[in-house]
Amino acid sequence: MRAIHISSLDGPKAAQVVETGAPEPGPGQVLIDVHVAGVSFPDVLLSRGEYQIKPEPPFVPGAEVAGVVRSAPADSSFAPGDRVAAFPAFGGFAEQVATDPRLVFPLPDGLSFEAGAALPMNYLTVHFGLVRRGRLRAGETVLVHGAAGGVGTAGIQLARALGARVLAVVSTPEKGEVAKEAGAHEAVLAEGFRQSVADLTDGRGVDLVLDPVGGDRFTDSLRSLATEGRLLVVGFTGREIPTVKVNRLLLNNIDVVGVSWGGFWMPRPEYLREQWNDLLPHLASGALDPVLGAQYPLESTPDALRDLDERRATGKILIRLR
Repeated sequence: MRAIHISSLDGPKAAQVVETGAPEPGPGQVLIDVHVAGVSFPDVLLSRGEYQIKPEPPFVPGAEVAGVVRSAPADSSFAPGDRVAAFPAFGGFAEQVATDPRLVFPLPDGLSFEAGAALPMNYLTVHFGLVRRGRLRAGETVLVHGAAGGVGTAGIQLARALGARVLAVVSTPEKGEVAKEAGAHEAVLAEGFRQSVADLTDGRGVDLVLDPVGGDRFTDSLRSLATEGRLLVVGFTGREIPTVKVNRLLLNNIDVVGVSWGGFWMPRPEYLREQWNDLLPHLASGALDPVLGAQYPLESTPDALRDLDERRATGKILIRLR
């Protein structure tokens, strides 16, 4: 089969197509014929050896896929021919992948493989952040950074589905249109966003900030919180890890909350199916409808990673394998 190998830690250009043997499913694993794979920021970090998990090269990246079950254990609840999405964590940039059935999810009939591949990383991350870590309540106001990207558009849609007012922070007016099409009530530019947020909330501030960017926006995000507001630290696509002066937390009774979805589910993989089941009604209603970005053939994986690395992407970048 064809797969992507990262053979050296030289960044996106290190992603090369190779011919390799098909995976042999381990005891209890489901084997999936991959139709579409999702590209996520950890894939970029892995290509440079900068992710917290550091596999030895060569390895196959790709955390999320959608496709058709080729084989499955009798007690897995899956059968050959089933349409599924999955979160194998590694190995998804390949024509086949084998993984634990607890990381495989039934794909509703009305959902395309493209949409299925766009769901696991981003939507389960923001579900964990908004619902479990952020304790979002209907009627609250949520500020979403990086709002035109995969995590951002997922956060917009889920926050709105849960009854929140959503303000999107973007770097260009064009990305603002993407965020509004995803469901944001308002979109503001990153430059001067604190004042824009103050104007839109009559000076009160927001209840929750969803921040996958970090960097120099962090302090103004704290200043944009209302009393008892929560800032969710999701990631650092801005390539800078900010620091916090804890007196800011004290003075306005605000929280900075870590959102390590992987750190939470890995000791309890059954949690992923609970999350998926929570999302299904919103998928059925159309409230969650992944915003799809550029789609690349497997041979163009370096370009897909580079677009994400250089923050040119809008929506979810995908790799087509069939």
